[in-house]
Amino acid sequence: MTIPEYPLEKVMDIKKKRVDEAEKVVAAKKRELEAEREKLRKCEEERDKAVQHKIDKLNQLRDELDRGTTTDKIQQMKNYLKVVEERVLVEQKKVQEQEEQVNIAKRNLEIAQEELKMRRQEVDKLQNHKKDWIKQMKRELELAEEREMDEIGQVLYLRNMRDAP
Repeated sequence: MTIPEYPLEKVMDIKKKRVDEAEKVVAAKKRELEAEREKLRKCEEERDKAVQHKIDKLNQLRDELDRGTTTDKIQQMKNYLKVVEERVLVEQKKVQEQEEQVNIAKRNLEIAQEELKMRRQEVDKLQNHKKDWIKQMKRELELAEEREMDEIGQVLYLRNMRDAP
């Protein structure tokens, strides 16, 4: 006698496919997170350039003030500094927005990892159930074979008793 097919085998196959899909989603979310981090790095680079430009222009203004220059030139430099400061603020806002995008990508990755963990646990539970089911089926088969052997033994014994003089 052979053990019958596990009744939940098709369910297990479906759950394994879901694990594979969840692994693909996690990989995609990791790529998205890396892309968002790269965008953040570029935004920070642009902001740092703008800040450095502002510092350079401030130093240039101080040098001009130390040397003594016309008020028109000083006013022109101050106006340009305001423009540079606005650019710094714009770049800082871009950095903050991109940091938020990175945080969103992190949360999405965490959610996908939780989903993957849950799917793997479902498969593990089914695999454990299958092992227990196989053990139980083997026990039942052994018991059935024992009963059959006992029955055969009893029939042989009774036949021998009947045939004996």
